[in-house]
Amino acid sequence: SLVFLLVNVLCAGTRLCQERAAADGLGSNRNAIKYLKQDYEALKQQCLQAGTLFKDEEFPACPSALGYQDLGPYSFKTQGIIWKRPTELCANPQFMVGGATRTDVCQGELGDCWLLAAIASLTLNPDILYRVVPKAQSFQKDYAGIFHFQFWQYGEWVDVVVDDRLPTRNGKLLFVHSEEGNEFWSALLEKAYAKLNSSYEALTGGSTIEGFEDFTGGISESYELRRAPSNLYQIIRKALRAGSLLGCSIDITSASEIEAITSLKLVKGHAYSVTGAEEVYYRGRLEKLVRLRNPWGEVEWTGAWSDKAPEWNYIDPKQKQALDKQVDDGEFWMAFSDFQRQFTRLEICNLTPDTLTSNEVNRWELTLFNGQWRRGSTAGGCQNYQATYWTNPQFKIRLEEPDDDHEGSLNEPCCTILVGLMQKNRRRQKKMGEALLSIGFSLYQLENHTDIHMNRAFFARNQPVARSDPYVNLREVSSRMKLPQGEYLIVPSTFEPYKNGEFCLRVFSEKQAKTQLTASELQTILNRVLAKSNGTGTLGLVEFKTLWMKIQNYLVIIFLTKVDSDYSGTIDSHEMRNALREAGFMLNDQLQHSIVVRYACSKLSIDFDGFVACMIRLETLFSKCLHSPAMGNSSGRGPKRSIQLVLLAEDWLEGRRMARKACDLQSQLV
Repeated sequence: SLVFLLVNVLCAGTRLCQERAAADGLGSNRNAIKYLKQDYEALKQQCLQAGTLFKDEEFPACPSALGYQDLGPYSFKTQGIIWKRPTELCANPQFMVGGATRTDVCQGELGDCWLLAAIASLTLNPDILYRVVPKAQSFQKDYAGIFHFQFWQYGEWVDVVVDDRLPTRNGKLLFVHSEEGNEFWSALLEKAYAKLNSSYEALTGGSTIEGFEDFTGGISESYELRRAPSNLYQIIRKALRAGSLLGCSIDITSASEIEAITSLKLVKGHAYSVTGAEEVYYRGRLEKLVRLRNPWGEVEWTGAWSDKAPEWNYIDPKQKQALDKQVDDGEFWMAFSDFQRQFTRLEICNLTPDTLTSNEVNRWELTLFNGQWRRGSTAGGCQNYQATYWTNPQFKIRLEEPDDDHEGSLNEPCCTILVGLMQKNRRRQKKMGEALLSIGFSLYQLENHTDIHMNRAFFARNQPVARSDPYVNLREVSSRMKLPQGEYLIVPSTFEPYKNGEFCLRVFSEKQAKTQLTASELQTILNRVLAKSNGTGTLGLVEFKTLWMKIQNYLVIIFLTKVDSDYSGTIDSHEMRNALREAGFMLNDQLQHSIVVRYACSKLSIDFDGFVACMIRLETLFSKCLHSPAMGNSSGRGPKRSIQLVLLAEDWLEGRRMARKACDLQSQLV
């Protein structure tokens, strides 16, 4: 219907702009968005022409860049820190020497081993590395104290500029550094990532998956090694050959175990990179090995197949020479069986999501949705909260074409999709005390449903056909699933209701998954919308009668339809959807949120006056569009009268509010 199209103009318009920008290359790695509008080339030329070294005012070399608590201005951990450029630390600083290697990434005093494990994995794939670390950066040619790096952020690539002032203590880098001491690409990369997330301290603690995805734009999957599939070793080898990034860790059961070292020299609660997988003949049988790297650059496994272990003496000497380096560089081999016993979790970031399940690499289609959870309007929580779950954001997709090599029957072909729900900007908000939310999503099959937003009754009658794993406080949760052709509803949510947050929802599918409103439909609607008109500010007897009849109708909606079930004279903000539905309005999430922000009190309830004001504004909006000359009304007087109505109605309601406040004040004085 026309009403449906009109209320979706705002969302679809924003999405259309994003699609056009993407079509022009904006946000791609080739044409990354300039973070904080800083243009690397322009800033560099300015410095070269002025003969000065760049000083980044957006991320200054001062205490706020270090952190806010453990690395805050008054913390003992920040005492004695001096910001220095590499030219002040060594005689011949280099950006990168002979290409990037894993020994260029040694951990400092910052607890960001998860990030360094991801950086170390980057060095295994030059194509990926140089998307993140642009070439032609140097401390010699055209040096101006400025460098730049590119990261994927929620559907688009951003280019982040930094100066080369780095935190030091006693003449040495405080955080990540190279083993040789004169290569600085990894330290500058860490600084750029810290800037993107507001401070160095914001990088403390995390999952290697987060770094993987921000370096590739890929989507990740996680395996619990004690419940891994039987072909996990083949999955690892195939992923490494495909250039995927891999990390692993040992879970901890208490805070005291963080970075505790086991008797075999493995570090608990610490992120390792998986850098290799090889099979060797050992005493007449085939032995599966995996190679790991500790970002510390030291503390290595001492069990079977470790450096200098006796097992190396029983394999082919040439293979031993190729594999066993016997260097205390944090990298080591271990038997795959020991790897499964000793480690808890393996994380793989797929550059092409189907790499792990198909022998042929195909180009997957990506559908990206952006959304928000807002307290009082769209933060409905999980299915445990039946009264509010239905108010969560909802996204529809249609799977019309089955996989080329689908596994379903001929009568019911299947479509493979990989769904990832990622919460945005939580790391930046750590300094405000915000932690990761517990998130998840469910998919429901739709049959002959035309509603814009499914109501509570729909979820009471229907169970999900697929869902993510139990709710977890990770930046992203993902799940691979095979579904019959048809239309589906995806409902992303936090575990508890009333939690504010932003998210992006990615759907990878072998064939294109269709969504609701196309660009051509949007263009048709926008051509019909008129500019705002101005009213006279007066209301006659006929208009007042119209207003009074509307108010009576609103009373019926609130009380006789039992929207206000407890007869309190107010309605819960989540139930505002039902009231609007009774009045004939089907609104999208953004409009629902705007209504709550404008009309709900701190307890998330809306009184009758607020409901009346909201209804009149909505009726004015649609009246302007439905009765405009472009819609067939030759008089063109509808909009003006509607505006008069809303202005005077709001004056009347404001008068009621002021009178009520005066009565309350008088009673307090008495």
